[in-house]
Amino acid sequence: MATFAHITPARCAQLGRALTAAGLSWVDNGNQDRPHLLTYTVTDPHGRRWTIEPATSNQVTPSRPASLWQAACTGTFDRSPVLSARAAAARIRDFPT
Repeated sequence: MATFAHITPARCAQLGRALTAAGLSWVDNGNQDRPHLLTYTVTDPHGRRWTIEPATSNQVTPSRPASLWQAACTGTFDRSPVLSARAAAARIRDFPT
């Protein structure tokens, strides 16, 4: 079973700052204290909705400890690899039309 100890309040705040810095509109579901239920909903510049969720422990690699988030857009059927907060925000911001 996966654990979510790698997602901390500081990592959640880091993702929020990265999304804001990228100029993206976002909300979280308020479950930072229960990471297995944590999701962020982000609207990209083209109006598409993305969901960002924490990666499971088996997806996090020791060589990339900051890569903790996975983004998905049902409108484009895109699912990102596991990314850092800044890379996830950039992927959503820059995703082609």
